[in-house]
Amino acid sequence: MTFMEVSLKYMNKADKNDVGRVAAKIAVKTASLTVDTASVAVSTILKTICTVLLVFVITGLLFVTIFAYYVKTCLSPNVDITLEDYKLNESSTIWVQNNAGQWDKLDTLSGKENRIWVDYDEIPWYMEKALVAIEDKRFYDHKGVDWYRTSGAFIKMFATMQNSFGGSTITQQLIKNVTGQDDITVQRKLAEIFGALELEKKYDKKEIIEWYLNAVYFGEGCWGVQTAAQTYFGKNVSDLTLAECAAIVGITNQPTAFDPFYSESANKERQETILREMYDQGYIDYGTYIDAVNEQLVFAHSADEGYVEKILSYYEETVISDVRQDLMAQKNISYEAATHLIYNSGYQIYCCLDTDIQAKVDSVYTDITQIPATWNSSQQLQSAIVIMDPYDGTIKAICGGVGEKTRNWGFDRATLAKRSAGSAIKPLASYGPAVDLGYLTPATLVNDGEDIYLSGTSWYPSNDSGGHMGIITIYEALQYSLNTVAAQIVDKIGVNTSYDYLTNHLGFTSLVAADCDYAPMALGQFTNGITVREMCQAYCSFVNSGTFTYSRSYYYVTDSDGNVILNNEPKTIQAFKENTAYVMTYMMQNAVESGTGYEAALWGKMPVAGKTGTTTDSKDRYFVGCTPYYVAAIWCGYDTPEVIRMSYVNNPAASLYKKVMGPVHEGLEYKNFTWPYLGGDTGLFGDLQAELDRQEEEEKLAEEEAAAAEAAAAEAAAAEAAAAENAG
Repeated sequence: MTFMEVSLKYMNKADKNDVGRVAAKIAVKTASLTVDTASVAVSTILKTICTVLLVFVITGLLFVTIFAYYVKTCLSPNVDITLEDYKLNESSTIWVQNNAGQWDKLDTLSGKENRIWVDYDEIPWYMEKALVAIEDKRFYDHKGVDWYRTSGAFIKMFATMQNSFGGSTITQQLIKNVTGQDDITVQRKLAEIFGALELEKKYDKKEIIEWYLNAVYFGEGCWGVQTAAQTYFGKNVSDLTLAECAAIVGITNQPTAFDPFYSESANKERQETILREMYDQGYIDYGTYIDAVNEQLVFAHSADEGYVEKILSYYEETVISDVRQDLMAQKNISYEAATHLIYNSGYQIYCCLDTDIQAKVDSVYTDITQIPATWNSSQQLQSAIVIMDPYDGTIKAICGGVGEKTRNWGFDRATLAKRSAGSAIKPLASYGPAVDLGYLTPATLVNDGEDIYLSGTSWYPSNDSGGHMGIITIYEALQYSLNTVAAQIVDKIGVNTSYDYLTNHLGFTSLVAADCDYAPMALGQFTNGITVREMCQAYCSFVNSGTFTYSRSYYYVTDSDGNVILNNEPKTIQAFKENTAYVMTYMMQNAVESGTGYEAALWGKMPVAGKTGTTTDSKDRYFVGCTPYYVAAIWCGYDTPEVIRMSYVNNPAASLYKKVMGPVHEGLEYKNFTWPYLGGDTGLFGDLQAELDRQEEEEKLAEEEAAAAEAAAAEAAAAEAAAAENAG
């Protein structure tokens, strides 16, 4: 009932003499209604507040649960920091096994960082306090993270919507310096925070200070306070004054801006800021502060030792790259951090190099006169080779270019360059899978005719010869490397099947989705290309009874205490059935001895099963050859492909194979490949036998007609000669 309704009700019942009484009753009723309305309003507000609070509590619990799960599953692998993993300035060694089975030193890997380690007891008290005062004033109180600064940093980040954090403690900065992980992301920052908490459970404050001051960069190529002291002041760190300690600590914030050799005034300003903080925080008294500010700093350059860089071999670079990638994966660290570990942690790397085989490779590849000549380019013909043991995946030798190697980490054409493989891909992407699936045998008939159409595309290639051979066997098609037949095979088995064999059975990682098409799968015309190393390891499966083994350049790596940190055991995939491998070596041996790869044959020394490859306009030439002992893949071409066709005599890759692999097999016992079960015509391309019989009959009749014509001509010539003699 509303206020007006109440008023009218009582007015109707009352007379003029009862106005006061009625008014009183109305007031009481109104007050009652007001209280009821207020109660309802308060109740509604309280329910709303409780609901909002409940939502916040539930949301908070969900956030905490999700965050805890994220930390456990995503960050936990990143927060297990052990400083011993980052030992500084301890050279690593690469070892190689000699013919007697003993390990010889191949090379020593030393960091280029100018660093001299000093123990905590040699670091001045002033140096430590200057660092704490300017970088982390609550260092002695927190457990790795200063939550006041961290909260402020995150609030600022969300307020400004920028990924700039700050707020790092000395412990957090140490993690960033030793791991090299300094990308500006929330995930990295969280990993750093939890890593710092874990680190301070394992190490005390003195150890953290010691590591920090030995790990951090101080400009001018100086890593650690000892080299900084020698570089800037010409003395040991233990002899530095308070003013000198503050000047050196000031450099760490911005090594270029506060480098006294770059800007003495900027360094002085930073030094005075640090001294003021030390005074304000009670580390020094006022008199000491004033004396340090007024002290005249005398800077002096130290002598340059003139570092001379040693040139690494292609094999050594491959080993370092492989170890680095495996360290990054195992420890979840950055490229830079893994590199630092390799050069400074005293690792012992046991590599797979065969020095005898490598020497035979180098004797050819470093001698430009032994590289096949071309005559339509001013560029030097380049080449790369990888030789592997097909049974265990070990790389025996590598060369990434011709001529003398003059620089480190240049262009390695064996492991880094991606070029198209041409017809060398056919055994891997068309013939091999088709044999493996039971679609082909060497006796299967196929029509290399002009009027052939594929079912899945309008594309159809031509043969390098420009002609067609009619109905032939698969054995002959591979022998002559017919593009038309490879395309027909891919059409029958499907491009997805070919792509699957390459990527999931044979270890190719350089391919992209666009390569799952006819031309790439049939003729090796890939979007980005593939590496020589990939080709070599894929062909190894044919020698090793169909088992694919990922290539490896090292066996294992130990730390300086002899503990194995990387155990690089063979990783295998059953790529093909055993008989498939035997069939393919049988057919590829014919391709070498009677087909396109004849230049690579090692007559009388060892059987060779292999395949040549030529890309459009001969921009790339390939040969991959297998023996019962080794597999070698060779690429030849120009670093910058020429517009015109590359001109050379025969196949330079096959020629180089013979030059290298002939000496490699000297003295080895002669072996044959395993003889396969061959089988008959599978009829994959239809019943072509009748047509083949007709074709052979036509050829026979043509031969007989030619022979008869030749005999008639000879008879006529003889008669003419006799007549001429009689007339004479």
